[in-house]
Amino acid sequence: MTDSRRELKIEIDTGSGFCFGVTRAIGKAEEELQQGCPLYCLGDIVHNGREVERLRAQGLVTIDHEQFSQLRDAHVLLRAHGEPPSTYALAEQNQIHLIDATCPVVLHLQERIKREFVADVQRNKQIVIFGKRGHAEVLGLVGQTEGTAIVIETPEEAAQLDFTRDIALYSQTTKSLEGFRQVVEYIQAHIAPTATFTYADTICRQVANRIPHIRDFARSHDIILFVCGQKSSNGRALFQECAQANAQSYMIDSPAEIDTLQPLKDAMAQNRKLSIGICGATSTPKWLMEQCKQRIADTLTLET
Repeated sequence: MTDSRRELKIEIDTGSGFCFGVTRAIGKAEEELQQGCPLYCLGDIVHNGREVERLRAQGLVTIDHEQFSQLRDAHVLLRAHGEPPSTYALAEQNQIHLIDATCPVVLHLQERIKREFVADVQRNKQIVIFGKRGHAEVLGLVGQTEGTAIVIETPEEAAQLDFTRDIALYSQTTKSLEGFRQVVEYIQAHIAPTATFTYADTICRQVANRIPHIRDFARSHDIILFVCGQKSSNGRALFQECAQANAQSYMIDSPAEIDTLQPLKDAMAQNRKLSIGICGATSTPKWLMEQCKQRIADTLTLET
């Protein structure tokens, strides 16, 4: 029998996995947990259930904002997405010690939006954020404007703006560059001559630059397994890029799903030579992709 194991190529994308902000937040959490004190996290530390479970086993307790409001004299980690000013005010009021793991890129954006808001004394300017409504980062950004910022999710939604008034446009750090450019072009084409339009490209390049890379990675393999948590909006966006580049792309959130992935089983049965690529989102831990690779090697290869 041909040694099928030697003909099977399984590659993990070196460009996938945690971004700097997530790595930093998890590092802070692990450092704090090593002190042995109870530690809470306001919201999932990362949009990946497997990583959340790993840290829960070490003692990290995930709470929501309602639970946060009931805490007193506790240690609470703020994840990379950032928080609005009201969270900091409540923490001070309730003597909560914050471990602030807000991503520096997000923090810088919050500060820019705050300055824009404060400078507009007459409140004549529309501060617009290109982002996902309800997303933790976007809630933190809107909070810098006392809730007055306008959030648009798509270039088409730019049509709702008042083009007779000044507009200042910002973007959630993980949105697509192309979508942001489309919003800019639409506003430029419709803004009234008497109004001003300024914009700041605040998209994180560490995230944005993954798109062309992951397209190339997807094209270089027969089958793509995209490992991603169900809550990750960044993951869904990157998976779409994979699927457009390679129709044989499949999203999974755990190694166990590999066992029921019939297209992969069929490909293994029909092809003596097969190249499988494993990649993921900025919220996907490397260890989880490694587990998926091992699962394929253990359960789907022919005996040598």
